[in-house]
Amino acid sequence: MSKIALVTGASRGIGRAIALSLGNEYTVIVNYSGSKDKAEAVVHEIIDNGGQAEAYQCHVQNFDDVKAMIRHITDTHGSIDLVVNNAGVNRDNLLMRMKESEWDQVIDVNLKGTFNVIQNVTRPMIKQKGGRIINISSIVGSLGNAGQTNYVASKAGVDGITKSVARELAPKGITVNAVAPGFIKSDMTDELSEDIKAQMLSQIPLNFFGASKNVSETVKFLASDAADYITGQTIHVNGGMYMG
Repeated sequence: MSKIALVTGASRGIGRAIALSLGNEYTVIVNYSGSKDKAEAVVHEIIDNGGQAEAYQCHVQNFDDVKAMIRHITDTHGSIDLVVNNAGVNRDNLLMRMKESEWDQVIDVNLKGTFNVIQNVTRPMIKQKGGRIINISSIVGSLGNAGQTNYVASKAGVDGITKSVARELAPKGITVNAVAPGFIKSDMTDELSEDIKAQMLSQIPLNFFGASKNVSETVKFLASDAADYITGQTIHVNGGMYMG
């Protein structure tokens, strides 16, 4: 029987890259909140490459929805071997101008969503005597960033959850780690002016933007047997911009 991996926020960007990278080794549950078409496209690409996948809509900030999703996965597939908590949003604003709704939405999706998924997968993973949980954090959780107080707080919280849950679940054979990307090439970075790109690159010792593959391959390593002695760590993928 194929191992089962859940990737939240997997319809685009880094989540999509992670789902595709896992497609040859896992049956991938492609979680999405909005675009069914984009999620189904990821599913079809995995299947076209010889893998197995299915899409599942769920808003991770809703505890009951997450509970139903995990129950569906375990009832349908019998196990859940790997979870990648990637779903996230940003609502950037200076602190003095930030609306309460902008704070709440980012914390609810990025931080509470991570908690909701971890709490609901813990019991089935303990029952099956093992599993991997990988949380997608961010370089700004360590560095801070002006205009992103809500996002920074959520990602620093993800790093903290990672350490605490790793200590709780290690005796059960479950590892918990985080991957913190730096500047990753995307549609957003492509639209930046050359001056802004140059300013961003000046902060990166390796002097180039990362790619989604750099993150997805790190996730794949942490999910592999080669990483069975690694837990409670935040792995930074940032070209040397932050060296913790």
